[in-house]
Amino acid sequence: MKKLKLATVIGIIFVLITGSLAHFVYEWSGNNALAGLFTPVNESVWEHMKLVFFPMLLYSVWMISRFRKEYPCIVSALCLGITAGTLLIPVFFYAYTGLLGRDFFVLDIAAFVLSVLAAFLLSYRLTLSCGAKTYTFFLCVLVCILFVCFMRFTYHAPAPGIFAVPEP
Repeated sequence: MKKLKLATVIGIIFVLITGSLAHFVYEWSGNNALAGLFTPVNESVWEHMKLVFFPMLLYSVWMISRFRKEYPCIVSALCLGITAGTLLIPVFFYAYTGLLGRDFFVLDIAAFVLSVLAAFLLSYRLTLSCGAKTYTFFLCVLVCILFVCFMRFTYHAPAPGIFAVPEP
């Protein structure tokens, strides 16, 4: 259990660092279309969900390959964590902007950090309790659907507000 706890803490740090850096990769790459599939191409809430999704997905692949035999519930736990952490980005953003009437950079960062912490805490606890094991297939499909949506909507975003760039 100590190794899983350490890997979880390292995962939190990994996602916080890579997610933060990912915010700038598209611009640093000269607006490379491939980089844009995995990193934000604009300031929309949808694009910022990638900051949790892709780094946590990458780290989860490593965690699953490392701990799957020892912790048979890790796949379902991480898939639920990825989904929850990703979806918490718009939940936090719209909750605080709805209350305060506008967005604040510091609160955007706080929303990102809280989303990552919640995702990993949920994953850790469910890995140990096996509370989501029954839903493994469904949760894996959900992660795949999110992946496909990120691929599709990066350059072909629908009209709803989550895809719009917030006005200053």
